[in-house]
Amino acid sequence: MTASKTPKKKPTAPDSREARLKAALKANLARRKMQARERAAGDEDGDNGQDEG
Repeated sequence: MTASKTPKKKPTAPDSREARLKAALKANLARRKMQARERAAGDEDGDNGQDEG
């Protein structure tokens, strides 16, 4: 047994997972912003998809 043990390096898997999560979050945010813009544009036209009556 040796007194000085070298610390194990963390695997690179969490880094790639974090990168995937970051990319997914960015894409989701962009999609939600686009949907919000479309809704706002639809509200300006006065057509919200509901029947009046």
